[in-house]
Amino acid sequence: MIHVKSAEGVFTVTIDRPEKANSLTRAMLSEIADAAEAAGRAEAHAFVLRGTGKVFSAGADLDEAHAGLATDPVWERLSGAVAALPCLTIAALNGTLAGGAMGMVLACDLRISVPQAKVFYPVMKLGFLPQPSDPKRLATLIGPARAKMILMAGQKIEAAEALTWGLIDRIVAPEAMEETLAALVADVTAAKPAHVAAIKALI
Repeated sequence: MIHVKSAEGVFTVTIDRPEKANSLTRAMLSEIADAAEAAGRAEAHAFVLRGTGKVFSAGADLDEAHAGLATDPVWERLSGAVAALPCLTIAALNGTLAGGAMGMVLACDLRISVPQAKVFYPVMKLGFLPQPSDPKRLATLIGPARAKMILMAGQKIEAAEALTWGLIDRIVAPEAMEETLAALVADVTAAKPAHVAAIKALI
């Protein structure tokens, strides 16, 4: 359900559980975290998160969420591993992003999305707290009021509005996603990992 590919310095992780809206089990989250940590050890030039089907991820698998996954430290391990990467990190949203899946996406440097995607994090309605790092990263990107719009008012934000907020960096037609990703990683894959890391550290 998690596919990891490494080619020409780019680690690509694909969530492949479309029949369950790419909802995430603990094992899947651990696999993605393992891949991020491996990318760091391998001095990757770029790290890309993707999904299959019409939804990037619906967040936690509901059965596992009610069994304790919603508060499991694996979420923080994953977002922390992505945030710690010295390379360029990109979330390529093939569709809607929901719930705890936002953590790893917020930890990325760039977020690109298809036009029909929506973003929401229904922790208020479900009675869970968001993962500790997520509100801070969200507020840093879009400001505290808009973070409250998502986390407290429970609003679903469409891609076009998310773009104006700075939550999404570029909207891409589905058929242009491959070309867009190739263009975004072209410069970093041509550079030395140390150069990539140095520029990211300066930013």
